[in-house]
Amino acid sequence: MAHEQISQAPALTRLVIHNIGLLLSGDIGNPILDADTVVAVNGKITAVGKAKDVDAENATITVDANGTAVAPGLIDSHVHPVAGDWTPRQNQLGWIDSCLHGGVTTMVSAGEVHTPGRPKDIVGLKAMAIFAQRAFTAFRPGGVRVLAGAPVIEHGMVEEDFKELAAAGVNILGEIGLGSVKDGATAQQMVSWARKYGIQSTIHTGGPSIPGSGLIDKDVVLAADPDVIGHINGGHTALPDDQIVTLCERSPRALEIVHNGNERAALLTVRTASQLNRLQSVILGTDCPAGSGVQPLGIVRMISMLSSLGEIPAEVAVCFATGNTARQRKLDCGLIEVGRAANFVFMDKAQHSAGKHLLDSIQKGDLPGIGMVVIDGVVSIERSRNTPPATKVPEIVKH
Repeated sequence: MAHEQISQAPALTRLVIHNIGLLLSGDIGNPILDADTVVAVNGKITAVGKAKDVDAENATITVDANGTAVAPGLIDSHVHPVAGDWTPRQNQLGWIDSCLHGGVTTMVSAGEVHTPGRPKDIVGLKAMAIFAQRAFTAFRPGGVRVLAGAPVIEHGMVEEDFKELAAAGVNILGEIGLGSVKDGATAQQMVSWARKYGIQSTIHTGGPSIPGSGLIDKDVVLAADPDVIGHINGGHTALPDDQIVTLCERSPRALEIVHNGNERAALLTVRTASQLNRLQSVILGTDCPAGSGVQPLGIVRMISMLSSLGEIPAEVAVCFATGNTARQRKLDCGLIEVGRAANFVFMDKAQHSAGKHLLDSIQKGDLPGIGMVVIDGVVSIERSRNTPPATKVPEIVKH
């Protein structure tokens, strides 16, 4: 007698967050929401509103935000992973988990370029990209989602290579300019092929950062027309001011500012983008691991720097690392709205900050204290081991 296979539906998870003091949406057009309650079912946001208007019954886990601020989980638009949570660049273990303690819930690879013996032949680079894409889909350090498998393009690639990569699940390119392709015409052709098959492109900008890279100036960037102008503030050496301004004026693409770049150039970029009414194009990354190390608080440091020195309202600066990046990168997270991934970071002003409240403390240049991070509707960490202690912290009241 044949046995029937009985399939069981996955257990329902229902997260309710209430008593939110400040709800930061990630949407630069409406950065603060008039709401104090969020509900998520099976890792997706299902309701956002006032407690009296939201069905908060039958929760499997309830979090009392205790009047703290809740923002979308932060996105690092520019990382260089290699193997799991290890980086040979600094011979460091646990760097992704450390970034989780800085509020980062999603990372986007700009190329697995620090892999020892990285293959540069076309068969090898495709194989490595597919391997990285598969590996990081299956392995999420601390719950962090790492979008990896970003091949560095080389001379000799043809359209069929991009079609094959896309069919295998690869949807991002590593930084153009870290391989042999450094001229605008060749880069533009490959960017066009990539775009045809749904693969997003990023270009290195500025002086060389690792052996094999080279200067990529405004003319190459404009000719290539990539989707993301990678580290427009240099990684580490920035372009001259006039070239940065020209890129802001003439390219409609994402303007990526990174922690491991030139701080002065970062401020020039954000001020120019503000003058051009292009703040929705600004996205943030760390460009780590790098020669200067791993910065677990790199994204919140950038938020505080751009807010305090760039005269950007703190709630807008948060959007650079959340909704702006999600929209530019076509991600399902980064915004607190129904249907989005239930990724949240709970923040409050650091203890003894001179700021009157969280936003004021960020605008004064202080880092926020992180009290909890949630990924896909599940609490990944409570008090951060890396940020200064928050004045108030959330509490799990039902689990």
